[in-house]
Amino acid sequence: MIILLYSIAAAAVLIYLPFLVVGYARARVGYDVSAPRAMFDKLPPYGQRATWAHQNSFEAFMVFSAAALMAYVTGVTSVTAVWAAIAFVVARLLYSIFYIVNIPLLRSLMFAIASASSATLYILSIMQASR
Repeated sequence: MIILLYSIAAAAVLIYLPFLVVGYARARVGYDVSAPRAMFDKLPPYGQRATWAHQNSFEAFMVFSAAALMAYVTGVTSVTAVWAAIAFVVARLLYSIFYIVNIPLLRSLMFAIASASSATLYILSIMQASR
């Protein structure tokens, strides 16, 4: 199921979507090459939220990529797996957007959908391996 591998690649790219906003915010306040992490308190609120979204993207990616690889290796071929992989990518894209523009309820909903998508892939993999 090549869609699982493509979804991992897409999720990896999505890690850096919020970082583009962080870069913009850093440029607006004056980037300090000698202390880039110390700039966090100087960033506008959207830049701080983009930093948090970027950091959370790494965490979510680790869980998802393991789940998608498990599904790929165990030979999961269900439509449910395809939809779970696609749902993860879409939810994580929207998660970053909702985080940066500060819509907490929708951000949390996207986090839940992405987490459920990863959990679905783990469950499908375990079921497939049990056969």
